[in-house]
Amino acid sequence: MRATKLLITLLLMLISPLSMMASDDKGETKELNIPELVLEHLSDSYEWHIVKMGDTDVSIPLPVILRSSVTGKWTVCTASTLPSNYYFDSTHHGKIYERTGTGESVKPLDLSFTKAVAQIWISVLILIVVFLSCASWYKKRNERSSAPKGFVGMMEMFVMTIYDDVVKASIGEKHFKPYAPYLITVFFFIFTTNLLGLIPIFPGGVNVTGNINITFFLALCTMIAINLFGNKEYWKDIFWPHVPVFLKAPVPLMPVIEFFGVFTKPFALMVRLFANMMAGHAIILSFTCVIFLGWSMGTAYGIGLNFLSAVMLLFMNCLEVLVAFIQAYVFTLLSAVFIGLAHKEEE
Repeated sequence: MRATKLLITLLLMLISPLSMMASDDKGETKELNIPELVLEHLSDSYEWHIVKMGDTDVSIPLPVILRSSVTGKWTVCTASTLPSNYYFDSTHHGKIYERTGTGESVKPLDLSFTKAVAQIWISVLILIVVFLSCASWYKKRNERSSAPKGFVGMMEMFVMTIYDDVVKASIGEKHFKPYAPYLITVFFFIFTTNLLGLIPIFPGGVNVTGNINITFFLALCTMIAINLFGNKEYWKDIFWPHVPVFLKAPVPLMPVIEFFGVFTKPFALMVRLFANMMAGHAIILSFTCVIFLGWSMGTAYGIGLNFLSAVMLLFMNCLEVLVAFIQAYVFTLLSAVFIGLAHKEEE
């Protein structure tokens, strides 16, 4: 109980200064557009915003890499040094577009190093350090060494849980080994990026798995693993399933339904992870915006809503830590189940 009170007090101390941001330099309140503010923080960007000090935005510039659709020339710059023929289109979530000589707008080939990409590389570096440090411990281990403890023991628990209870149990002992490295990597990548996304300051705060492009790529990798290495029994159940003949000939009703399942399974993986992580971050940001909304309505509302928001933010952040693990676990589990269904034994 004392720990909970201490956490709430510290959170109140941290967010109380934010009330000053609810008004401008003249003390006049500004209209707060919460949906726009939430979507702005959830969207990707070409620079990593750290903090706003007065009228100055402290940001980390990220490399913008563009190939012109008109001239074919490559341009490497930052968001602040963008050439005049390029501009940020607010109607397309701030993406970069190019002006042609006729005044039309076209989209160039954009290979920019955005905030989400930077967060992914940070996650990769963290995982490399963690895995190599654990591997170093096991390399030095001998027969007299005791069981791993501390951080290495915790990592072994996670790895063996995914390896034995998810991958091996879902795919089967005959076929699970080739897929174990991929599924364990996917679990730790999603789990790490989810945890980093809960850190409100650099180098965290980016909702990577709340980006539909990232979850699409992860689901695509699982789709390839399912269908590229599926055995003949798997494809037989799709194009000639074990159902009455009138359901598959002359009108191939069940084969069509089964074939659509090839695409709906990875689609479910993509949407499930994306929607859950984006919703969690949106709720946390909404409660944060309540602080500004309360102070713009007056001191009494500000104090009351500050306390309410602090309690709800503490609860939601604790809940999101659990969700970060659950979503990584569910994505890995469903991927393993779908891969296991692609290795059915002949009946």
